[in-house]
Amino acid sequence: MTTMTQAPPTAGADVRRFVATPVRPSSPVGGTQRRKRLDPARGGRRARMLFLLPAGLFLAVFSIYPLIQLCRMAVSDVTPATLGAAWKLVGFANVVKGWVSGATPQAIIRTLIFVVIVTILGMGIGFAGAVALRTKGRWSSILLALMVFVWALPPVVNGSVWKFLLGENGLFNGIIMGLHLADRPVPFLFDPSVALISVALVNSFAVIPFNALVYRAAMMNIDPEVFEAAQIDGANRWQEVRHILSPMARPTSLVLLVLTLVYGFRSFDYIYVMTAGGPGTATNTLPFLGYMQAFVRYDYGLGAATSVLTLLGVLVLAVVYTRSIRKEEGE
Repeated sequence: MTTMTQAPPTAGADVRRFVATPVRPSSPVGGTQRRKRLDPARGGRRARMLFLLPAGLFLAVFSIYPLIQLCRMAVSDVTPATLGAAWKLVGFANVVKGWVSGATPQAIIRTLIFVVIVTILGMGIGFAGAVALRTKGRWSSILLALMVFVWALPPVVNGSVWKFLLGENGLFNGIIMGLHLADRPVPFLFDPSVALISVALVNSFAVIPFNALVYRAAMMNIDPEVFEAAQIDGANRWQEVRHILSPMARPTSLVLLVLTLVYGFRSFDYIYVMTAGGPGTATNTLPFLGYMQAFVRYDYGLGAATSVLTLLGVLVLAVVYTRSIRKEEGE
């Protein structure tokens, strides 16, 4: 709101000038208090915290508390007789017991072999499958649907099928015997020197579809003009893979590498279904060894100590995965 006030006349001027001067609005009735406005940033934080509260409570009840109990059990003497009573603190005695017996070092070696096989095959064949399925077409769609079907199968079902295929009278031995490649069936799951590799190969078969689908999604985001320019320069298919697809998919490769390592490190289902840790202890990896110690031999303290070692390995990989995600988002 403005008012018009008359300016004082100046010498030699017959025309009156009017100057507009602003007038402040009167204060509201009842005082001069201003309305308090809500801070949008603070309201957004409160809303996010409200939405995160159920997930936080779920994790606290079903993840954090069991982990705390697992760590307590790992440094205590817990047996079926003392499970419901006060646990006696023994420190690192369970870890030392597992290490001195030789079970833990052997399980660590088997776990590393298992993880290496799963990672190499899962990453390599997954990348090759994505390159082969990069183009759109009828056969690509059929193979993609088949990959999704294999990946979506429950591990128990998948492991049971492969146990039948690799059995003494299974499909693979039937082909080997039919082609006269061996005099007797190959004990894929019953030979200590072959069983671990067989289960690792099956586990790789389960992770390949997921890696191929993620790789293909990353490759489909590459600008087609890049490939057109490469073709104009005379690049062949191998050069496209080496100089275009591989570098452009490097951030995705880092994330998939960590995920595949975690997947191989914590594998339990296929070992349980196909070999149950056997023959003997040939397929006893760290996760399965912890299960055997706790729920077969009922030494809960020793099993918890082995499980904590597995947890530490997964935790390190989870930190690497988080850093890889942040690095990819930064790029």
